[in-house]
Amino acid sequence: MTLQTAVIGVGVQGERHAEKLAALPASNLLGVADADTGRARAVAERFGVEAVADYRDLLEAVDAVAIATPTSTHHEVTHHCLDSGIHVLLEKPLAATMDEAQDLVGLAESRGLVFQVGHLERFNPAVRSLGGLIEQPQFIESNRIAPYKPRALDVSVVLDLMIHDIDLIHSFVRSPMQRVDAVGRCVFSDSVDVANARILFANGCIANVTSSRISQKSERSLRIFQNDAYLSADLQNRVVTSYRRKHDGAITTPEDVLIEKTDFPTADPMMAQAEAFLEAVANGGEPLVSGRSAMQALETASVIGEQAAGSAA
Repeated sequence: MTLQTAVIGVGVQGERHAEKLAALPASNLLGVADADTGRARAVAERFGVEAVADYRDLLEAVDAVAIATPTSTHHEVTHHCLDSGIHVLLEKPLAATMDEAQDLVGLAESRGLVFQVGHLERFNPAVRSLGGLIEQPQFIESNRIAPYKPRALDVSVVLDLMIHDIDLIHSFVRSPMQRVDAVGRCVFSDSVDVANARILFANGCIANVTSSRISQKSERSLRIFQNDAYLSADLQNRVVTSYRRKHDGAITTPEDVLIEKTDFPTADPMMAQAEAFLEAVANGGEPLVSGRSAMQALETASVIGEQAAGSAA
């Protein structure tokens, strides 16, 4: 089954979506839309498709779209697509507010449409391997830092970067968020550029989450502690290391700890994401990152963002 597809918003991330949808045999990329008509034409010429300024001009001909517009436009554009019966792959974050998120999720569910949100880290092979290792995490620490770039500044670092780790942590803990304590600071922009949050979950697990877009280097790391095991994941280099006790007795020497390190080959998470989206549309399955699961991450991120912004004022 070949689906007729389009991409709405073809900045850097949107062009990547177009590249994947143009390459997959399950997709026939018909066109791209962007208010910047020059940008739309340039991307359209690359893939030999139609370019339009108004995304609504494409909807009658397509089955599914990838949306990579600014967060402030997510609700309006996605709502119109869903209301037109179009399946949607939406860049994270799901929406700017919880009210907008609930509206989109409810609309997609009422129409029986696939609504997948682009929490790309879920398709990282290192992350996927953790699913078979994590049992009952008690403490999780995440760090996601990146050099400053003048993009995505319509949202704070919480919705720009930290939300990736919030989504992952929710998928690992599988328990409601109970309490959040967060701080943040504005450095190079009018939004929070660096933030730290301590999240307490109903099952007792605690997560300490740090994100910064003011750095000289990039880092995406997770450390997960559970009974008799410590898991360390370098998401950037796709390396997972597990530390487990070799026996039931006391740990008295380094030799009492079994260390296993796994390196994963270079992968294309964005291609895997596009494939999963098209498969869900074709077969009617639940996407790996549904609108409802993304809404859970957004709820926690919203609380963190409010506290971080308040502390930065």
